[in-house]
Amino acid sequence: MNYDELLERALKKMPQRAEDKGRFEIPRASSITVGNRTIIKNFKEIADTFRRDPNHLLKYLSGELATQGIIEGMTAVCSGRFSNPQINEKVERYAHAYVICHECGKPDTKITKEERVHMLKCEACGAFHPIKTV
Repeated sequence: MNYDELLERALKKMPQRAEDKGRFEIPRASSITVGNRTIIKNFKEIADTFRRDPNHLLKYLSGELATQGIIEGMTAVCSGRFSNPQINEKVERYAHAYVICHECGKPDTKITKEERVHMLKCEACGAFHPIKTV
């Protein structure tokens, strides 16, 4: 076999890399306050963009905002009055802790469990990074 054939054979055995579809932007929350409750109108959209379970995201936000929250359809309802900048800061922290790869900076990650430790596994570069449980 010559070099080109060996190279072609090696490339076929390599895993498919995630396609770079442009710059990933952390979604901004759109919220309104009704009485003593804050409604995050695009909550499901944020969870879908992150490719995370909405319950995981809600549990994180509830802990960070020190409140209770429930999911109602496409929205999340939190007890208490919170401003858009407060919520967006928490969403951004969540993205950096549980979505964006610490090695390559891409959002192509998933949360796995290795024995008793939760890990952030990057599907783009293959890196593993331990994360805190929510």
